[in-house]
Amino acid sequence: MAEPAARQGDERGEEPLSTVRIALIASVAALGGFLFGFDTAVINGAVGALERVFTAHPGTVGLSVSSALLGAAAGAVLAGRLADRYGRTRTMIATSLLFVVSAAGSGAAISPWDFSAWRVLGGIAIGAASVVAPAYIAEIAPAHLRGRLGSLQQLAIVLGIFAALIGDYAIATSAGSATSPFWLGAQAWRWMFWSAIPPALLYGLGALLIPESPRHLVARGRVDEALAVLRGLLGAPAKAKLVEIQRTLSSERRPRLADLRGRAGLLRIVWIGIGLSAFQQLVGINVIFYYSSVLWQAVGFSERSSLAITVITGVTNIVTTLVAIATVDRVGRRPLLIAGSIGMTLTLGAMAAVFGAAGEDAAGNPVLTGAAGPAALLAANLYVFCFGASWGPVTWVLLGEMFENRIRALALSIAAAAQWVANFLVSATFPALKAAGLGIAYGLYTAAAAASLVFVVAFIPETKGKELEEM
Repeated sequence: MAEPAARQGDERGEEPLSTVRIALIASVAALGGFLFGFDTAVINGAVGALERVFTAHPGTVGLSVSSALLGAAAGAVLAGRLADRYGRTRTMIATSLLFVVSAAGSGAAISPWDFSAWRVLGGIAIGAASVVAPAYIAEIAPAHLRGRLGSLQQLAIVLGIFAALIGDYAIATSAGSATSPFWLGAQAWRWMFWSAIPPALLYGLGALLIPESPRHLVARGRVDEALAVLRGLLGAPAKAKLVEIQRTLSSERRPRLADLRGRAGLLRIVWIGIGLSAFQQLVGINVIFYYSSVLWQAVGFSERSSLAITVITGVTNIVTTLVAIATVDRVGRRPLLIAGSIGMTLTLGAMAAVFGAAGEDAAGNPVLTGAAGPAALLAANLYVFCFGASWGPVTWVLLGEMFENRIRALALSIAAAAQWVANFLVSATFPALKAAGLGIAYGLYTAAAAASLVFVVAFIPETKGKELEEM
């Protein structure tokens, strides 16, 4: 895909790429988001198996599930520097290799400790993908398409989540259970992790074919290459855009942490990015995608039914992300976030009330009787709808576009690292909160959703329709 852009870089052929081809280029970058979603959600179908196979303590299981998130925080910080030094596409290639190695190792693990180590390695890849894809997409997308193309990252994430969940369901049901032998005699849960290898290889191959970000090329002094890419993307306005990029990139040196410092330790916009990232996770969305199979089993559903419910939730997430893609450039970022915060507060509050009023069985698991079970399922899926149509995709759109060119990759990496730290805190503490009472857990997530509404109203700027050079 890189060659057409270069061929169109001469004076005679300043035809811009079609919207479809720009979308295809952005989709290759978004494959990192697919792997991000797949790798974080594939654990869902294996949690019970890990407990049984490794006879692990619930705390150890919580660490195994969330260990990838620690790696993701490190990967997010590291990726910003790598992307600035070596380029967006080369960082994508390195990330794809980490995904392959992690998937192979996780499936071959012999103890919870080496399993956690492989998951940390995969987490580094997840963190890198969470930074590089939105930065790259924002930098190659025309302003009028940036919201929709930026939303491809979240669409890819939810498609990855769905693929992992339906893959877990198919493998477990075909084998009989997650611990039963599957292909070549290996237990089914191992194949759940190995199934990530083909898309990881595809991601690396795709990264070899797409053009480098023109803003990175300008920052590295490769102006002629940047102009060729811009002509392929924009056509005749390429020279004017090049001048804008050169104007905003005030220094040729690599961005440093000192560039992010402000009166409160960091620039105000960086703190806003950190807050945006943290709230996306503190509302508890990944509890649904990491633990839902064991959650629904805990309230009386079978393993097969619990996995099927999780697949339905994944479909809901995809549909609502498509809604967000269709509306983000027309409605704007702030209105979607505000509506999402209100919806999440109401639906999480309903779940807190239902589980808070539930009885318990002899093992201490909540028991939902009568209409309580369907009410909890409905509230959970409405919650996913509210998140998927707002905070899911819009957070990534804003993180990709809200920072000025010179600090974008570095600031985005700091914000993404905060997201993974918040994700880790939520995921690692859920087993203990579940034991204390699901009503308490969902009450805390309700409070976070309500706080997110205040945060948006007070701090989030509207970036709809603005060029990156205006930020």
